[in-house]
Amino acid sequence: MHRRVREAGYRFERDAWRAGLGRVAGVDEAGRGPLAGPVVAAAVVLHPLRRIKGLQDSKLLTPAQRDALFARILNSAVAVGVGCVDPETIDRINILEATRRAMHEAIAQLPFAPELVLTDAVRLASLPCPQKNLIRGDRRSASIAAASIVAKVTRDRLMAEYDRHFPEYGFARHKGYATPAHRAALVKHGPCQLHRRTFHGVWQQGELFAV
Repeated sequence: MHRRVREAGYRFERDAWRAGLGRVAGVDEAGRGPLAGPVVAAAVVLHPLRRIKGLQDSKLLTPAQRDALFARILNSAVAVGVGCVDPETIDRINILEATRRAMHEAIAQLPFAPELVLTDAVRLASLPCPQKNLIRGDRRSASIAAASIVAKVTRDRLMAEYDRHFPEYGFARHKGYATPAHRAALVKHGPCQLHRRTFHGVWQQGELFAV
């Protein structure tokens, strides 16, 4: 049985719409914490007249709920943009800056410039419009929640695809997070090109593998 969670609200979007700002983009990411794989961000502009029920922080939803909402978002949203930053870049510029870069890429993929950007507590530089950075934004804003779902489903599907190329690590199961099985695979096989070499647990196991 699917667990039920409280929906993220439309308060911030509604306030913006009433102020005449129609293009409100919620932005969020998935994949800041894993030892492997890209960080993915999404930007979602919801339609004022096509409300989507059930939007919430993707971490509070089951995979089936996320997949169903992902399809509804793509069908109902005004626009969706996705940005992706690879592990090599994450290692070079750090995960926070990589997250910001993915978010900028997601916004750039929208077919128009937003009039307001809502983020989950991540401030973005050089935006051409105002922004609101909301603590726990993915649980408070429908647009940010939608972005978190799009980012999470997109990244999970990428990791499942990578699993076909690197089956020894089990990416389809743990999506690159530091599970016991993933750590054991790192000890046995060492890091692959998808691993973030600067992350503790990866460089640690890489040193162990090299000895």
